[in-house]
Amino acid sequence: MSAGIPAYDKNNIFARILRGEIPCKKVYEDEHALAFYDINPQAKIHVLVIPKGAYVSMADFAAKAGDQEIAGFVRAVGKTAEKLGVVESGYRLLANHGPNSHQEVPHLHVHIFGGQKLGRMIAVERQA
Repeated sequence: MSAGIPAYDKNNIFARILRGEIPCKKVYEDEHALAFYDINPQAKIHVLVIPKGAYVSMADFAAKAGDQEIAGFVRAVGKTAEKLGVVESGYRLLANHGPNSHQEVPHLHVHIFGGQKLGRMIAVERQA
């Protein structure tokens, strides 16, 4: 475990999906990644793309994944956006890490939001 990066939980829901223990509505899959619809969508199109390796966050992935795996994951995000038909109209990518970001599953994942006009990226909270 690297400094600041928690240990990977091999029983998190995404690990279980990757092992086939929990079904998902698949959009795209290759040797490096799996993309599937979010079960609680926050936009007309809301898909998650996850690497097949055991990574908690982007920092963990950047530190431990090989070049082919990193390139494969980035390409999978792009291919998924193409399959969803959101490349021309536009889409948003979001990856959360840690408690302040509200990361719910401790497995690196990128959300693809699209299919509609999206609001502000972050609601600004004013400090007193």
